[in-house]
Amino acid sequence: MAKIGVSIKIDVTKIDKARLFQGAKGTYLDLTAFIDLDQQDQYENNGFISQSVSKEERAQSVQTPILGNTKVFFDDRQQAPQQPQYQQQAPQQQQALHQGYVPAPENALDDDIPF
Repeated sequence: MAKIGVSIKIDVTKIDKARLFQGAKGTYLDLTAFIDLDQQDQYENNGFISQSVSKEERAQSVQTPILGNTKVFFDDRQQAPQQPQYQQQAPQQQQALHQGYVPAPENALDDDIPF
């Protein structure tokens, strides 16, 4: 089984607080991550994070704001991710994806993780 390590950074000021919900042990927020393991953008990010939408909202094409970005910092597959493939993105999306990016430290994966 292949393992990857993903660093996630979000801008909490963009969270739609109406989507927070009370659970048995605290207040929760459902998020969705889109991660491309084979390509990175010009900032070495592999994807982005947004708030999840319900099945009904997806049918109505409801979109939530991009809260942040993802970066794969560990990948034990045979082939490492490709070097950045500079993709053209809408300026607003590109800005949202990459504000405040700080790289994850090298070798940040703990080998004692039980999975």
